[in-house]
Formats: sequence, C-alpha cells, structure tokens
Amino acid sequence: MNRLSIFVDGNNMFYAQQKNGWFFDPKRVLEYFVTEFDDISLVNAFWYTGLKDPQDQRGFRDALISLGYTVRTKVLKEYYDDTSGRYSQKANLDIEIVVDMFNTVEQYDRVVLLSGDGDFERAIELLRSKNTHITVVSTEGMIARELRNVTDRYIDLNKIRRSIEKNDGKSHPSH
Repeated sequence: MNRLSIFVDGNNMFYAQQKNGWFFDPKRVLEYFVTEFDDISLVNAFWYTGLKDPQDQRGFRDALISLGYTVRTKVLKEYYDDTSGRYSQKANLDIEIVVDMFNTVEQYDRVVLLSGDGDFERAIELLRSKNTHITVVSTEGMIARELRNVTDRYIDLNKIRRSIEKNDGKSHPSH
C-alpha cells in the first residue's frame, strides 16, 4: 500500500488558477489523487495560505479542515518594492511546507506538491534521495524550471481540469 501526502501552496495555486481562468475544488483534488493511483491511501493533506488578518478566509479554512486538510497560515507582511515604488503583501510559507514534508517523511511514500515555486528544488531532491516519489502540479508559465527538473512527474493543472475544476457556480475560492 502506497501512502500519499499532499501539500498545497495555496497562494501559489491561487495565482496559477487565476492565470488559467478557472479554479479547482479542494475536495476534488483529494479525490483525484487518491483514485489516480492503485493501492494508495491518503495519510496527510496540508494547505498553506497567507491571511490579511486572523479572521481572513475563516469559512474557506473551516471548509478545508472539514475535508481533512491541515491548514497552516501566516499573516501577510507588507513589503516596499524599490523598483515599482509600490507596496505589496506576501506571506511566504515555503519553510512551513518543507518542515511539514520532512517532519512527516516517515508517514508517506508519495508526495503531490501543488506549487510551481523553484524554492522547493533542494527539498524535492532530498525527498527523492529517500525513495519518495514526487509529483509536482502547477501550470505552464508558473512552474520553475528547477522544480520541473527535479521532480519525478509534472502535471499541468489544465491537463486534469475536468477532474478537479470547481463547478458549483461560485466565482472562486480565496487563496
């Protein structure tokens, strides 16, 4: 029996979905990866997201938890960009994702990482050296070359759209 853990970089995926013009259903994502492989059991599903304040996205986060996700959050920090002269907000949860990957490494054989962030390159290399099979899910134009290069398998969101698209008539989820 293969054991699967799923890690969703919520902010990265929000922008990937926005770029594609459609949004996925977190429940259908879990169902897709559990049924995609024979003889698999889902042991963990993590969702990471930045918040404007502690109450931000409360309903969405509660829904994720009820689906079985462990939700990790961080309050957005404001940065000044000297080049553009503008302020931007960012909640970098890369460290939290990597810590959870390595803290739970004995629990799984397969990982699905929904992110295109090249910062995960070294972590993926190390997990693969432990005979962990890594699948990265992102979208063209948002997947770092380094990440695509080190993964066992890359899946473009648009290739699995029919299986995971949100189709309840709502506009889109929060990131």
